[in-house]
Amino acid sequence: MNKEKVESLEQARAQIDVIDEALIALIAARQFYVDQAVRFKRTEQDVQSPERADEVIKKVRGAAEAQGVDPDLVEHLYREMIQHFIRRELKEIRP
Repeated sequence: MNKEKVESLEQARAQIDVIDEALIALIAARQFYVDQAVRFKRTEQDVQSPERADEVIKKVRGAAEAQGVDPDLVEHLYREMIQHFIRRELKEIRP
């Protein structure tokens, strides 16, 4: 994504709105694939998989650092998202 200087608050807000739309689209795509993945999971342990969560957190913290973004913020956001998706998946596998 190109980052360009803006000349007004309105331009900055317009760009933020575009980014927000893109973030929502990416979260929707992530949810789609989480919903696909649950088909291959049989147990609560398969869903909760702390090893996989740790792997994702490590990867996104590294990506955040590389982009100059606070890795603690990114970790917090991802932990919230992961927990949300775990709850969503558990609803699917529990009778």
